[in-house]
Amino acid sequence: MATRTDTWPPKPQDAGSHEPSCMPGAGDERKDRTNRPNPGHLSDLALLRRVRDRIDREYAQPLDVEALARGVNMSAGHLSRQFRLAYGESPYSYLMTRRIERAMALLRRGDLTVTEVCFEVGCSSLGTFSTRFTELVGVPPSIYRRDAANETLGIPACVAKQVTRPVRNREAPDAGPNLP
Repeated sequence: MATRTDTWPPKPQDAGSHEPSCMPGAGDERKDRTNRPNPGHLSDLALLRRVRDRIDREYAQPLDVEALARGVNMSAGHLSRQFRLAYGESPYSYLMTRRIERAMALLRRGDLTVTEVCFEVGCSSLGTFSTRFTELVGVPPSIYRRDAANETLGIPACVAKQVTRPVRNREAPDAGPNLP
């Protein structure tokens, strides 16, 4: 007859242990190798893709996280957390990036003023638009409009879109002096 070597109640888990705890609910979170939570099931990822597709389609409409969350039957907080885990940025940041991308294209055309472009892409505040544009692109929209029209002459639109895509998270190139 085998003897049991474990005892009741179970011993607390060591701090470095990788085994799940015996406590109910412990270890239920899905985690990757970096110990960060992963987005949920495939159905959650499908809902997040629907939100992202809606932002891509309706970027010029007045969208907010609450409206996006209602569209997929999630709370705004849950949507924001899951969207950030899946795509690396919040839904609002993603929306603003889409708006700035479109604004860049309109400003390169050169036939609209900065104010017209601001409202065309769905922004309601010229100040906020200019601030976000400058953060993502590295120069104010008026300067971009002046300089970018000549920058993409002769480049197919599909290539110009990739080359001029804004960079997230304040990673815009430094507008320092050009050295030879």
